[in-house]
Amino acid sequence: MANDALLRSEETADLLAEKAKIAEEEAMLLAQKASEAEQEMNRLQVSALRSEEEKVVLEHRVRETELIALRIAEDSERRAKEAEELKEQLIKAKENEKFAKDKLIELTRNPLNDTLGSETKTEQKKEPQYGYPQFNYMTGDAITNEHLRELDMRLEHEMSLSMDSADNSMELLSDNDVEQLSREIEKERMEYMEKSKHLQEQLSELKKEIEVLKDEDKETQYDKLHNINVEMGETKYSTLKRIKAGTAKARVAFFEEL
Repeated sequence: MANDALLRSEETADLLAEKAKIAEEEAMLLAQKASEAEQEMNRLQVSALRSEEEKVVLEHRVRETELIALRIAEDSERRAKEAEELKEQLIKAKENEKFAKDKLIELTRNPLNDTLGSETKTEQKKEPQYGYPQFNYMTGDAITNEHLRELDMRLEHEMSLSMDSADNSMELLSDNDVEQLSREIEKERMEYMEKSKHLQEQLSELKKEIEVLKDEDKETQYDKLHNINVEMGETKYSTLKRIKAGTAKARVAFFEEL
């Protein structure tokens, strides 16, 4: 009997020693897991700070992109207004050129006809009653030369004014051709549309990145692990049941798997 009691006592002591050892190992594992959890928490905090900084940088980039797009729109509107003014100047220059040419043609024709007509009428008045003209060659030559000189001076003056107006119009026309101006306007419009499209795409990408960062800020690493466990059917109650149902070695193995 004494031997049996001694054996049972030794077995009990061994079991208690084993349990104590297991408890110590469990405590060490828990301490290790707590340290790892603390390190993970610190890492997440640093990551959150970095994400916050990145979000601020992205928001700043979005504001800069919006300002650039606004400046491009204002510049495009200003250029369109300048192009419209140039078109109006060009149309006015063409009208001036046409007017100058018509005036020049009129001046080169009408004064001579008017002068000749007036001379003809004057000489017709000087004809005698019987229809025989009385010519005074000396007087006739003097009158004709005087009229010709006046005609030359008048033509020279009018042509000078007309040519000055035509020259000014031609200068505008040579510098600003309608077709060339239209091509330049169309080119600037296409460039503006391309820049606007590119900026809009960049703006959309930046906004998407900001939304992703905001979602990541709302969902921590532990939330992600929780969602994975829920998908696998793991809850805190099922975990506690597994811990209680297993042996000491099974519990140690479970903690090692964590």
